[in-house]
Amino acid sequence: RKIIFEKQWFYLDNAIGHIYGTTFEVTSGGNLQPKQEVEETTTETKEAGTDNRNIVDDGKSQKLTHDDIKALKDKGIKGQEIVQQLIENSTTFRDKTEFAQDKYIKKKKKKYEAVITIVKPSTRILSTMYYAREPGKINHMRYDTLAQMLTLGNIHAGNKMIVMETCAGLVLGAVMERMGGYGSIIQMYPGGGPVRAATSCFGFPKHFFDNLHEFPLSKVQSLLSGTFSTETLPADPEESALVEEESNGLSEEKQTSLQETEEEPATEAPMEINPTEEQDTMDINAEDGEFKENKEKETKENVREKQIKQWERRKKLKEAAALLREKNADGLIVASKFHPTPLLLSLLEFVAPSRPFVVYCQYKEPLIECYTKLRERGGVINLKLSETWLRNYQVLPDRSHPKLTMSGGGGYLLSGITVVLEKGRSDSSTSEALKVEEPASKRCKLQDLPC
Repeated sequence: RKIIFEKQWFYLDNAIGHIYGTTFEVTSGGNLQPKQEVEETTTETKEAGTDNRNIVDDGKSQKLTHDDIKALKDKGIKGQEIVQQLIENSTTFRDKTEFAQDKYIKKKKKKYEAVITIVKPSTRILSTMYYAREPGKINHMRYDTLAQMLTLGNIHAGNKMIVMETCAGLVLGAVMERMGGYGSIIQMYPGGGPVRAATSCFGFPKHFFDNLHEFPLSKVQSLLSGTFSTETLPADPEESALVEEESNGLSEEKQTSLQETEEEPATEAPMEINPTEEQDTMDINAEDGEFKENKEKETKENVREKQIKQWERRKKLKEAAALLREKNADGLIVASKFHPTPLLLSLLEFVAPSRPFVVYCQYKEPLIECYTKLRERGGVINLKLSETWLRNYQVLPDRSHPKLTMSGGGGYLLSGITVVLEKGRSDSSTSEALKVEEPASKRCKLQDLPC
């Protein structure tokens, strides 16, 4: 299919078989051809100005018009030659400084040279792309914030992680990449099913999804209260298939009887009908019968497929519920558009003691509320509410400096470690703390003080 990216369209057929990192050139017709490395000739010295103070961007410095450039493209002239002609026809190019000239050439090459490098997808690339293009889909989570989540959550191979996210599957994909296919992940999801648009972009092998489970948020309370049951699970698909066959057998008998009743009046027809007409009517009836049989087969297959899918889905739900019931998860990551407090308080019940948890939110106010609720509840230590500050730097010879534009904010993180919450001890300790009186030095009355 046609791929459209950065105002450029092409087909990926010729890219199959090449290694990641190969640079391709888009030829006519959208076909990709591996680009041959050409050594740039730098024998002639460039003419450059001392500063750019006298250069005015009035749009009149370029002699080539838009139509001229379009005509050059139609003739099949390559992008490198177009860039060279733009340089030759620019009246201000030689007056620019050497740095400005390099910047100009780089900008024009990006616009007119159709060069594409195919790289292997990773968490860093995908998170950078989503944050730059569609930040709303990932709740404005910046890539350094995601890196902090993976570090604070202690994600590594062999873990049993609970992930609750509404970031198009980006956080889930990052956790799966860090775990490398070892361990188990339980994805909590709202609504009808989990969203894994970004997860599919990672290109994980099939065995990565073998230990990926899913569980709906609507069933969490019933699982905690013990009312969650698997009685609603259907019978084996073989039994349901037998029931289908029996019902279909009855319907076939009814259809045959209907066909017989339809054929009877045809035999009692008057003798004036031509034999060719009789043959046509018989052919039509036969075609109708075949059409009905094919339709019945299709409906049988569709019903069977639906029942098998439903059975498999409920089987997976049962497995996820069994994993959660153990209440020994090695970590919890929450990054959703919902309020974090009720989510965290309910999901922490499934996490084992001395395990980390991380909560992401675009705003700090919900996390402040979550922080106070956790302090009141207890059972957690080392609570931290943090925000990472990021600034990009341009590192080039003789012109390294921080970039003028920087991100305003990448969200907030609340992290901590779970501990065993013993109710008896906590009650006695609080009562003892209330009984402790203030030191005598602090209980000085006003009349005891010297005048």
